[in-house]
Amino acid sequence: MKSTILAFAVAALVAGPAAGQVPTGTMAALRPDQQQFFSLYKELVETDTSVTTGDCTQAAAQIGARLKAAGFSDDQVTQFSVPDHPKEGGIVAVYPGTSDTLKPLLLLAHIDVVTAKRADWVRDPYKLVEENGYYYARGIADDKFMAATWADTLIRFKQAAYKPARTVKMALTCGEETDTAFNGAKYLANNKRDLIDAAFALNEGGGGDTDGKGHIIDQSIQVGEKLYQDYKLVATNPGGHSSQPVRDNAIYAISDALLKIRDHEFPQQFSDTTRVFFERAGAARKDALGAAMIALAKDPNDAKAAAVVNTDKGYHSMLRTTCVATMIDGGHAVNALPQRTEANVNCRIFPGHTPAEIQGELAKVIGNPKISIDLARKDKPVAKMPALDPAIIGPMETLSAKYFPGVPVIPSMSTGATDGLYLSAVGIPTYGVPGAWFDPDGNGAHGLNERLEVRSVYVGRDYLFDLVKALAE
Repeated sequence: MKSTILAFAVAALVAGPAAGQVPTGTMAALRPDQQQFFSLYKELVETDTSVTTGDCTQAAAQIGARLKAAGFSDDQVTQFSVPDHPKEGGIVAVYPGTSDTLKPLLLLAHIDVVTAKRADWVRDPYKLVEENGYYYARGIADDKFMAATWADTLIRFKQAAYKPARTVKMALTCGEETDTAFNGAKYLANNKRDLIDAAFALNEGGGGDTDGKGHIIDQSIQVGEKLYQDYKLVATNPGGHSSQPVRDNAIYAISDALLKIRDHEFPQQFSDTTRVFFERAGAARKDALGAAMIALAKDPNDAKAAAVVNTDKGYHSMLRTTCVATMIDGGHAVNALPQRTEANVNCRIFPGHTPAEIQGELAKVIGNPKISIDLARKDKPVAKMPALDPAIIGPMETLSAKYFPGVPVIPSMSTGATDGLYLSAVGIPTYGVPGAWFDPDGNGAHGLNERLEVRSVYVGRDYLFDLVKALAE
């Protein structure tokens, strides 16, 4: 899911109303092609694909059936799963292009969702409901809008007998929300690379932000993301009776280590993407923080500007690797000295640095060889920053000017994580695209009563359809 940082980046900007007027209320108000899309979208969001009670393989099969009904041949549609995770399957579809030299374009989206507890929701989370200009359902925004749009795009191509120069591929996968179980994007990248091989991929992570009052204040393009990595810190001790305490205490040792991590500041860094972000987002702000952002982008050694920019936690994170304690567990009895204390430190690593490198820096910061530091995950690839390629970014900006006139388009680096990490790691640069827009509260993604504005759905769908055509021609 896209970060909401850009909402703060351009909060001072006044833009026109959200683009496009789409009738709401009944299916009859929609164009025939929109009705076709809504049917696919509704079926997808009403299919539970959570890791606890859902079935991604079923959802993938439903999309496969629609593709074949539209005329896709069996060899153009591949459904996949693995024996250990039979309900976490996905689907890859290929729409052939006419060029023998242009590498394909890949459309990526995940069809799994965060588990939703019915008792906590106002509405049934697995039923699409329209109220007050919004569609409500789990996954309506993250990420089934994009998955449905990609599948709908290929169906529309087939129905129109469209002949793009570039082959267009689509991979809808499971496991982005719970990749410790099974991650379909990682599986395809590592085991089925030929099936999804492409010059570049379009993914979630971009999109618009509103001011919460119906005005779009930006459209963002995600160009790169940090690497998510957890570290397990462990302190052990012989322990003893709590009536005879000593300073050598496993809880104290871990506490001292975590306080040192809290006080450690990783070095400030810029990439091509973040430099452009700070320039454009700073120019849009029209305030002291915006001026500091521009100054820091021009001169990374400007300590005064850095001090101002770092007062914003989002911008602070975009400028460096960050590590923070997130969980702690210690002791075995209320009347005994602790024999073992364990803490989890979650790091978001700036592209170009390895988990092992950050592990070594944490060891230096802590300065206590008695505390072990291990990677909780050892299978994460190194984050790679895609290029700001004008051939890819240009059409996004051109179409944004058409659909969202006067709204700035800002490349950004996500401080969160998407499946794009796995594709970029094997040489498929992946970009989070503009299109649909989101409110300042994040639209309930991962939380309660997830929603997406109806106008956002249909305008975003049209934008993305035109973008795929522009990049495929």
